[in-house]
Formats: sequence, structure tokens, C-alpha cells
Amino acid sequence: MNAQTTQTLEVPRPVLSPESLKQVNDAELARYAKLVYQRTGIRIPPQKKMLLSNRLRRRLRETGIKGFAAYYDHLKRLRPNDPEWDAFLQEITTHETYLFRDEGQWEWFGKTYLPEIAAEVRSGRRQRRLRIWSAACSTGDEAFTAACCIAASLPNHKEWKVRIVGTDIGVGAVENAQNAMFRERAMRLVSDSYKRRFFDKARLVEVWQAKPVLTGMVSFRQHNLMEPLKEPPFDIVFLKNVLIYFDLDSKRRVLGHVRAAIRPGGLLVAGPADGVGELFRDYIRHQVWLFQRPLQ
Repeated sequence: MNAQTTQTLEVPRPVLSPESLKQVNDAELARYAKLVYQRTGIRIPPQKKMLLSNRLRRRLRETGIKGFAAYYDHLKRLRPNDPEWDAFLQEITTHETYLFRDEGQWEWFGKTYLPEIAAEVRSGRRQRRLRIWSAACSTGDEAFTAACCIAASLPNHKEWKVRIVGTDIGVGAVENAQNAMFRERAMRLVSDSYKRRFFDKARLVEVWQAKPVLTGMVSFRQHNLMEPLKEPPFDIVFLKNVLIYFDLDSKRRVLGHVRAAIRPGGLLVAGPADGVGELFRDYIRHQVWLFQRPLQ
């Protein structure tokens, strides 16, 4: 075939009906909101109608399903662990994440918390063990930030038993976290020295790969916060920027599971703007975002 007759073949995109270009109506919004709440505990308020509509159009384009009603029927027939449910939840709950987000918290973690527990080891008050839960970890940025701090600030960290568990409801997010790869935007707050020490720059693409010194500390798994996490208690739990998706009843249920996962005397780090302080009345409050489970 010569150059004059060569053609580029394109895969045709699904043809959508005019209905799929509209906004969900109130009845459709209510049905979607009820279904999502039943499956995940996440509340979709009426103010999110336009957002839901925009995100649903993406799924219609990807699946070729023609219309919001048909897609709703499709979701309702699927099991919760079906890949399309995962893709849908990623669309409606996606928020920006990056390493060292909320820098003041990581300043505290690296320069206050880690030296304090190291001093406890030296005085014989604790063993060289540290367990951390990064709840709703998305693509793993938070878990790897914790690993960076530990590798940089915890003396003789290789002699410690460190386990950082990252969980997320989205299977796709967990898979991305397991890949331990981050684009430039996610790395924008990582110092040059940390990049050199803890990451390798991939060739040809603007991607950073976490080194074994970090990946050896972390593991990831799928988990719905509405269910208990079957793990031994943690020393510290990061639960940030996720409770905004839950109503009061769901928040209480989630926080009940989280409390059970924190050892007595352990800590919980919330998002600075989560506004959940009133739900932590039985905790000792150290900062607007830092809470300690009492020993008893």
C-alpha cells in the first residue's frame, strides 16, 4: 500500500442519545443518591446535580449506555465489586491529592511525633514498632509521604517494624497506589533532596518511581470505610478529606470503625477543614486536626 492510499483507522466512539446530554432530573438524582448511599454511605446532596450529571456523562461515553436511567439500571444490577462500580465511584469522589499535602501536619509528624516515639524506645517505654493506617488513601500519596518522613527522620528506621496500610474504596486507586509512581504535579512539594533519596526519575516520561526504601514499608488494599478494618490496632490513623462525603449517621459509623482501629493512646489525624471536632468528644484534642484516643 503506497503513501497516497494509506488511511488512519479510528475506533468509532459510541453514539449517544440526546437524553444522555441532558442534566439528571430531580427524580434521577434521588435514585442515584439512594443507591450510592446504600452501597457506600456516601451522600450526594441536591447541590451536586450538575457535578453528578457531568461525571455520569463520562461513564455514558465510556460504556456506550444511552441515558441516565439506563445507566442507573445497569449499576443496580451489578455487584459492588464490579469494575464499573469502581469506575463510577472514582468519578464522583475524585479529589486532588499530592505528596506532603497539609505541610504543617507533616512538619509535626517528622519533627515532633517521630522523635517522641524514638525517645520512648530509648527509655524502654516502647518497642521498635510503628503501625499507620492511611484511610481513603486514593493513589497512595499520603502513605508514601509518611514513609518519606520515617525514612528521613526516624533514627535506625530499618531496625523498626514499620507497617503503613493504605486503603481505598476504589480498586483502581489501590492499583495506582501499588504502582508507586507519581507525576510531577503530585511531587511538587517534595524537596529535591527527598526526590534524590527516595525516588527514581523514569525515562521519557515525567514520572517518579518510589524506591524500595519506601515501598518496603507500605501495602495497599481495597476497603469500604462503612465496614470494620480487620487489622491489628494502629499507632496513628490518617483520615483526611473524606468525611465531607458522608452524612452525620455515616460519619458516626465510619468513626466508630476508625476508633476501634486505633490502639488506646494512639492518634488520629483529620483534615484541617473537615470540621469534625464535635464528633471527637471522647478524644483528647491536641490540635484542630489532631486527636488522641484515651488510654481507657
